[in-house]
Amino acid sequence: MLEQVVTFAKSQLNIDLPSNFHDGNFDYQKQILIKALNRPIRVCGMVKNQGEPGGGPFWVEDENGVSLQIIETSQIDLDNPVQKVILESATHFNPVDLVCGIKNFKGEKFNLLDFVDHNSGFVVQKNVEGVQIKAYELPGLWNGAMANWISVFVEVPQSTFNPVKTVNDLLKPAHQP
Repeated sequence: MLEQVVTFAKSQLNIDLPSNFHDGNFDYQKQILIKALNRPIRVCGMVKNQGEPGGGPFWVEDENGVSLQIIETSQIDLDNPVQKVILESATHFNPVDLVCGIKNFKGEKFNLLDFVDHNSGFVVQKNVEGVQIKAYELPGLWNGAMANWISVFVEVPQSTFNPVKTVNDLLKPAHQP
């Protein structure tokens, strides 16, 4: 039974278990699985990348292991040729639809602040009254506030994606009556 849970966690939820997981006894393995699974979950509907500005779904490695995350372009080191190639070969774009599970297995609400990556802020360039400035953005909803959630990405039809990033986007056919 435990091995079925491990297989499901890895194959369906993309959970990265510690390399020494199988070295531990049953109680150790159970504790690791409870910690890995007893977290909020987000199922993100992603559209195919068609060149819109923004980020998308990427594998991220940090001190907690490897996980699926939503990363903004400004979080990627474009001076690093490997990172640039990864970004340019991205097949999908930021979430269009999002379904969240925010209660634990007992039906109690998670304290969502416990699942934020406070180190995922990043520097962005912005135009303020005609002046280019650099600003530090705190972890956003996609790329920090939900960093330690279980993330599952599913492809949804392009027709569900109708972003409005500027007022001119309202002139696109999807926003017309």
